[in-house]
Amino acid sequence: MNLATTGSPHIRGKERTGRIMLDVVIALLPAVIAGTYFFGARALLVVLVSISSALVFEWLVGLALHRPGTVKDGSALVTGLLLALTLPASVPSWLAALGSAVAIIFVKGLCGGLGQNIFNPALAARAFLLLAWPSWLVRYAAPGTKLPVLGSTVDIVTSATPLHHMQMPALPEISIPELLLGSVGGTIGEVSALALLLGAAYLLGRKVISIRIPAAYLGTIAALTLVFHKTGDPVVWMIYSLLSGGVLLGAFFMATDYATSPVTPRGQILYGIGCGALTVFFRYEGLFPEGFTYAILLMNACVWLLDRYTPPKRFGTKKGGAA
Repeated sequence: MNLATTGSPHIRGKERTGRIMLDVVIALLPAVIAGTYFFGARALLVVLVSISSALVFEWLVGLALHRPGTVKDGSALVTGLLLALTLPASVPSWLAALGSAVAIIFVKGLCGGLGQNIFNPALAARAFLLLAWPSWLVRYAAPGTKLPVLGSTVDIVTSATPLHHMQMPALPEISIPELLLGSVGGTIGEVSALALLLGAAYLLGRKVISIRIPAAYLGTIAALTLVFHKTGDPVVWMIYSLLSGGVLLGAFFMATDYATSPVTPRGQILYGIGCGALTVFFRYEGLFPEGFTYAILLMNACVWLLDRYTPPKRFGTKKGGAA
């Protein structure tokens, strides 16, 4: 009998990268629809520009580094879509395209491609844009504002987000049902918490993501904001903290990124706790009211450490690793 000796993995799952990316896109569609409904065609334009730019830059990086066919795996599409959902609908198109370039070329491409990047590409690009052009990234139009599809949006009337009210500190003026359904100022993807929860339920049902990271992330935020509430009823403050801003987008769609999150179960729980604690810290002490971007990026940098020191128990060995 002839035995073939090959490298790992020896057991392969049925899921493929393209199918996983398609599931993520499907899960994000409710957020895209909600953002387009509340902010108009301008929001859809930002999404399309970000996605198309990401695909073009992915193709160019593939040509330059001799990695043909990388566009087909769908990772660039997801990166462009996630980046767009973290941006206000009022940003100029060139800013969305530049963000896609940073995400694909510098964060993903030069690190070795899919699965080799240390940081989440969409979040790293958003962090860069926020540092370079903060005025554009914190200019939120009120839902229903007639934003021009093309041209400048410098004359729009900006709207205070729920997190801006909570920094005062004060409870947001809108009700919790309004926050859940939408009709609040913010980025394209965070306008409706319900849309994000529907997408999260789809990913969990399809078993694309595990509940460990989101549960640890949101659970930590819930516990800290309940104990260290700033004003009003502690439970109400906690609910507003969970539903406001992009924390749901970060917990279910960013922090769970395969390449930039731990693979060990204990590591995933600690990673989620770290993301939640840092998010609350940045929201309470930071310059900008939103905190999930830098919280997740900092925990991305700790993933190798978490994986190293939280290995699962190996069966057939004694304490210390002896057989």
